[in-house]
Amino acid sequence: MSIINYASREIQFKIVYYGPALCGKTTNLGYIHQRISPQNRGDLVSLATAADRTLFFDFLPLNAVVIKGFVTKFQLYTVPGQVIYNATRQLVLRSVDGIVFVADSQWEKMEENVESFKNLEDNLAKQNMSLEDIPYVLQYNKRDLPNIAPVNYLEYVLNNRKKRVQSFEVVSSTGQNVFATLNAVSQTLLHKFSKQSDSNRGSAPGAQTPRQTQGVVA
Repeated sequence: MSIINYASREIQFKIVYYGPALCGKTTNLGYIHQRISPQNRGDLVSLATAADRTLFFDFLPLNAVVIKGFVTKFQLYTVPGQVIYNATRQLVLRSVDGIVFVADSQWEKMEENVESFKNLEDNLAKQNMSLEDIPYVLQYNKRDLPNIAPVNYLEYVLNNRKKRVQSFEVVSSTGQNVFATLNAVSQTLLHKFSKQSDSNRGSAPGAQTPRQTQGVVA
């Protein structure tokens, strides 16, 4: 759930990168953090366990969207990939506004991808949330490797709900489509928030929402 700071006139949205171990969640956040101007972002914080870690940072986007006089700000989080840290996954998902599910494109990782996606659904359900209500996109990572499944197969196993979502072929190690993925989920959640705000309070003069052709982040 978005956090509204009336003192600073900011609305803060939380985006969580979810997926199996070693799928590229950390690489995504590291790439994004490196390429956002230092004056527009906070420190990249790592909460380490014995064998895994959670990363997060917040930032003011380059093309900051103003909604009813409030500037948008984003918090990006990763979840631990290993199942033994499921309690941490649940904690990170609290008050989430948008999700990027990062899948490992390698054939031998398909079972882990499916298990992680099911785990995401289960953890959301425990908090009375659902993918039907939360904006999310799919990221098919590691498309530069030789032993990868075709996109149509990944779509078949992961993007098979009644309402299909945007998906992206990504090479997070080089940054290919990393920002495209982030822009897509950012635009989707901002449109949802703006629409809900309009229906709850009525349209306000000067309200500004992102255009689909405009990158929210970069």
